[in-house]
Amino acid sequence: MGYLDNTVITVDAILTKAGRQALARNDGSFRVTQFALGDDEIDYTLYNEDHPNGSQYSGEAIENMPVLEAFPDETNIMLHKLVTLPRGTSKMPVVTANVSAVQLSLGATTSINPTTLNFQGLSNLKEPGGYYFTVADRRLFTQAVGVGARGKSRRAKPFTQSALSETIKGHSLSLTAINSTSLFGNNSVLLTTITIEGVDSGGRVTIPVKISKQVIATKSTGTTGIQIR
Repeated sequence: MGYLDNTVITVDAILTKAGRQALARNDGSFRVTQFALGDDEIDYTLYNEDHPNGSQYSGEAIENMPVLEAFPDETNIMLHKLVTLPRGTSKMPVVTANVSAVQLSLGATTSINPTTLNFQGLSNLKEPGGYYFTVADRRLFTQAVGVGARGKSRRAKPFTQSALSETIKGHSLSLTAINSTSLFGNNSVLLTTITIEGVDSGGRVTIPVKISKQVIATKSTGTTGIQIR
């Protein structure tokens, strides 16, 4: 991490991890189609309308703040992206989900179905472009699939024991918890989060996820499929 010199205008553009993976394929398919802007490092509470030197200095503290270098991992930066909304918008879109928290036992499956409030003048709407679901710890799920809106994973499933995140696109998200206790150690539960971001609105919400060590389902090697306990 580093800071940029804020005495001059600087444009620091880099590829995300997904962009670098696409570039590494070197098959001519790499195309830059999107970019994002954010202001995570700015503290707007420093704006001082009562500055002793006059109103022209109200934003002095903000303007003198250092600007961070661009990060390739959007889970560590760009959490508050700037969005473009239709002219005349008076209310910020708010993303909500059908659940406020997810609690799963080993092998259990659930679905997360978000909608957006205050989007295109409607109170409860699925965004046409779908949603990005960012799972903070991908190890805790044997399956995480985006459904609808050309649902797909934006990153390849990591083959690692490290707690890496993964972002999946879709109108809804289908999750299946791990069916092994190898990650638990002495813990009875494992915790992570899922952040949901509207593709069209930029609205976002984060919900907690708890995986319990209790076994409620096992996969059979025979023809009976799933055996519920």
